[in-house]
Formats: sequence, C-alpha cells, structure tokens
Amino acid sequence: MAQKTILDLRRMKDEGEKITVLTAYDYPFARLMDAEGIDVILVGDSVGSVVSGYDTTLPVTMDEMLYHTRAVVRGASGALVVADMPFMSYQADIIEARRNAGRLIKEGGAQAVKLEGGMNMAETIRALVDIDIPVVGHIGLTPQSIHRMGGYKVQGRQEQQAERLLADARAVEQAGACAVVLEAIPASLAGKITAELAIPTIGIGAGPDCDGQVLVIHDILGLCEKYSPKFVKQYADAATLIRGAVRDYIDEVKKGAFPTEKHSFK
Repeated sequence: MAQKTILDLRRMKDEGEKITVLTAYDYPFARLMDAEGIDVILVGDSVGSVVSGYDTTLPVTMDEMLYHTRAVVRGASGALVVADMPFMSYQADIIEARRNAGRLIKEGGAQAVKLEGGMNMAETIRALVDIDIPVVGHIGLTPQSIHRMGGYKVQGRQEQQAERLLADARAVEQAGACAVVLEAIPASLAGKITAELAIPTIGIGAGPDCDGQVLVIHDILGLCEKYSPKFVKQYADAATLIRGAVRDYIDEVKKGAFPTEKHSFK
C-alpha cells in the first residue's frame, strides 16, 4: 500500500471521503494503527500531557518532538505522518521556524508539520510552504495559547469570535496550508468553514461536518485519566486491562508462580 500524501487528503475532501486522524508518539502504537488503515498519524505535542505528565503542552521541546516523530515514522508505512511544531519553535522568527520545520522533515522523517495560529501565522505558513514543507494549520482552541484564552474553552460562540475564526481559516488556506485543524468550535461554524475552504478541515470537538476527525489515542483507549473533554469518545478500556495484567504479574511473582520451567533456560 502506497503511503498517503497531502494530495490524497485533498482528493478525499473532493470525493467526500472522511479523513481519519489519530495521534501516536511511539513505534508500537504507530505500527498498530497504520496496519488498520488510519489515514494520518499526528505526532502531537499533546505527548507532553498524555505521556510526559506535563500540565500543558508548553514545556515540550524540539528534541522531544524529533525523538517521538522518528519513532512513529518507523512504524508507519501507509499513513501520512504530521509532526507538531512545539511552543516557541516557530513564533520567534521565520528563519527559526524554517529551521525547526526542516528538522522535523529531515531528521524526524515527517511528511508535514502542524502549527497553531491563523492570520497571525499566515506569513510563517507561507514561508514554510515556499521551501516545500507541507503545513497543516490549527485554529480555534489552540493549546499553546492557553494562557491568553484563560483555559481550555470553546472558541467562536460569540459573533466577533466566529468572524475572526472565519478570517483565520481563510488566511491559513491562502498562505498555502494543505489542511487545517478546527478545535473546540461550534459545529455550525465548523460546517461553514468546511464548506468555504478548498483544503480539508480536521475536526476535534468541531462537530460532524468537518472533512475528517482527530483524537488523541490515549483518550480513545481510556489511558488519560487527568481530563475527559466532551468531544472524546472512549472506544476501549485499556487502563483496566493494563492494571489487571500488572496485578496478576505482581501476584504471581510474590507467590513464586512466575517464572516457571516454561519461562526458564536449561
């Protein structure tokens, strides 16, 4: 199976085929979801919250993103791999943004990068696209802007906010982005943006009318117990399975039931 490209995402939008996206941060998860036919794997800076235990995504570094991107790329042969640009890896100036985006492509092996922001990041998106780095935009609730937003709050409910998000979406498309993530915005607004843009929209807490959907893998498996946003659907209870396996292991070792002759060498 050929690896998907940004051209496939555009074709899927044009043909009305929904785009499936999940996050992954390591080789085992990437290999498993890739084998099931996921369209896009996002190496999200959400790794900071669900894997590293940070309260926000802000502490995540370029070195961390490169490490996790390389691991995911080794496990993905069919999915398009998109790597998040972490906080302050692209905001300072365009030269630094180009350098860091280039590292995620060259050293990390990603096929595209994602960055947060709309009109304020249009020039940066255009600068990356100009050197042939595909960019996925991200507007609405942007976790790297948590302090300005005052927390994880739905964006675009007020008319002025909605108009700003429409302008952000247009700016991202005009700057050359290949797709845009819409996070935590009213479904009606997401539908309006999706109908207007030629590029695919990927929703997370943005209703059913987006061209695709993205969720965090740890959320759908019940492995992130710190928070549970309204837009998350849990598809499995992996936490209970893991706790049970650990409990059984502890019990058998304590009782001397493991290892047995079957697990020992002669």
